[in-house]
Amino acid sequence: MRTTVADVQKMKRNGERIPMLTVYDCSSTLIAERAGVPLLLVGDSLGMVMLGYDTTLPVTVTDMERHAAAVMRVSKQALVVADLPFLSYATVDDAISSARRLMQNAGVQAVKLEGGASIVPQVRRLTECGVPVMGHLGLTPQSQHQIGLKVQARGAAEATRLLEDALALEAAGAFALVLEVVPAPLAEAVSRRLRIPVIGIGAGAGCDGQVQVWHDILGLFEGRPPRHAGQYAAIGAAMEDAVRTYATDVRNGAFPTEKHSAQMEAAELTAALAAVTSSNEA
Repeated sequence: MRTTVADVQKMKRNGERIPMLTVYDCSSTLIAERAGVPLLLVGDSLGMVMLGYDTTLPVTVTDMERHAAAVMRVSKQALVVADLPFLSYATVDDAISSARRLMQNAGVQAVKLEGGASIVPQVRRLTECGVPVMGHLGLTPQSQHQIGLKVQARGAAEATRLLEDALALEAAGAFALVLEVVPAPLAEAVSRRLRIPVIGIGAGAGCDGQVQVWHDILGLFEGRPPRHAGQYAAIGAAMEDAVRTYATDVRNGAFPTEKHSAQMEAAELTAALAAVTSSNEA
């Protein structure tokens, strides 16, 4: 049976840690669900890891709809949340329109919005319309040109504002909250104060759960991963070695072999060649 919002909230009440993972397509979804991940996010980070952009900002609702639909074609078990991309929820009407597309057309069970008090009207109206909403505070990538890519809410004033925003989102009906790149003690305090689950990324171990980017935990890209990323395998290096070996085998004639090739009766080939020769001579 598919994980529900109620199930995720029960996990918090029972003290169960909640693993969440980004997925972007059919294959990542199948692997994540076979591995037992109960909460999946179709993140607008697909802009960087799937579409080649430098930021999440160029990602459109159409992009999110296409990738979310690919995820939902094979998803059977997890609660699937999709990001509403940059400026797609600037107004309440925008938020309703964007959420409608992702829930009706792609089939996701919930949406995620970045921001605090300024988006409370959108969160409240969406939840009134039956749309489960996950909040997102701290380092909000859609606002990176305004706030910078750095640890957020280190000072008392900023920490107070973040806690107030978290409480406001909960009061507006958000069923869970992502905290990204904030000090661990603050994230733990928020997690204890809120009744809804708090999912951390770069926010320490005191949150109710953790979310990571698919490509980061598998080591699919070269270079140093983000500080908050937990790399559990070097799949990228293994993939590169495999592709290099394939290319070498093609160049030196080692691939394909007879076992990779279909065969036919020699007489059939002779008859076909003879027929073509006769046709050309005529």
